[in-house]
Amino acid sequence: MLELQVLIKNMGGCSNQRVLLLFPVMVIVVLLLGTSPSKAELQKLKHTPRKADHQPLNILVVGDWGRQGTHNQSLVAYQMGVVGEKQNIDFVISTGDNFYDDGLTGVDDPAFYDSFVNIYTAPSLQKIWYNVLGNHDYRGDVGAQLSPILTQKDSRWVCMRSFILDAGIVEFFFVDTTPFHDDYFTDPGEHTYDWSGVLPREAYLSELLKDVDSALGQSKAKWKIVVGHHTIKSAGHHGNTVEVEQQLLPILKARNVDAYINGHDHCLEHIVDTESGIHFLTSGGGSKAWRGDIKPWNKEELKLYYDGQGFMTVQITESKADIVFYDIYGKVLHTWSLSKKLNYEA
Repeated sequence: MLELQVLIKNMGGCSNQRVLLLFPVMVIVVLLLGTSPSKAELQKLKHTPRKADHQPLNILVVGDWGRQGTHNQSLVAYQMGVVGEKQNIDFVISTGDNFYDDGLTGVDDPAFYDSFVNIYTAPSLQKIWYNVLGNHDYRGDVGAQLSPILTQKDSRWVCMRSFILDAGIVEFFFVDTTPFHDDYFTDPGEHTYDWSGVLPREAYLSELLKDVDSALGQSKAKWKIVVGHHTIKSAGHHGNTVEVEQQLLPILKARNVDAYINGHDHCLEHIVDTESGIHFLTSGGGSKAWRGDIKPWNKEELKLYYDGQGFMTVQITESKADIVFYDIYGKVLHTWSLSKKLNYEA
């Protein structure tokens, strides 16, 4: 069962509307559009799996995927369906860059069907997809991806700039990382970005960081996981995103976050920060990958670097989180288990 009680801002021009959406194998979603919370805070969505008590939460994570099935996107999607069925996944997390090369042109852009609806067709993938925006998504009509019209077209689609997903024993904090990156503003080159809803940038980022810090501080969840598009620590093509590392990472450390999940680098990667213990998990292999593009990294920290396509799963109980990375053939590339004491209180 899924319960969403959300106040959504900046929804691409829709205002003062109440939209009722029905989700497959879920209950009811009510979106209150065009209203602002009385205080600046992240919207919270609540996901209640339709499973027996004490059953693990199973999540599938993919990023950097929307290429109309090319660059092995369709092969990745097929294996996602196979693994998703075996694990009876509860939902999917997308780490952004949902539509290449330049996002969506509007709510009627056929790319929504060509890169999403008609690609992820396996029965096991007919679950809610919680999406963040990537830098390529900002090159198109951002409001289109945020619009409830897309959710009416395909009820799996949930996309917001930044929000909290409360899944009981774990809370996911989705953060809009693209506006942190200086070059997108100062040296965009041939690209045009849709900054509606973001400007003035300084105020937007200041409020966002305060909201994330406050939400993490108030969270009582056993596990706290942050999701963003951009890397914080990566040995891949883009490397560390300096602005996110400088501004967001101190908050994650101070609030004892367990993991940060991202895309952006087109690879699969696992880094454990020896200082903070935070696990940095890159799942950006949803389609096009960059072969051989790896930077030197401390071998003690770098647990996996795979320069091909694939995806990741996370299985979470009160005491353990199991992470598994898969390639396009369904081969297990890497596994890791994180554990917590049962009497642990966040």
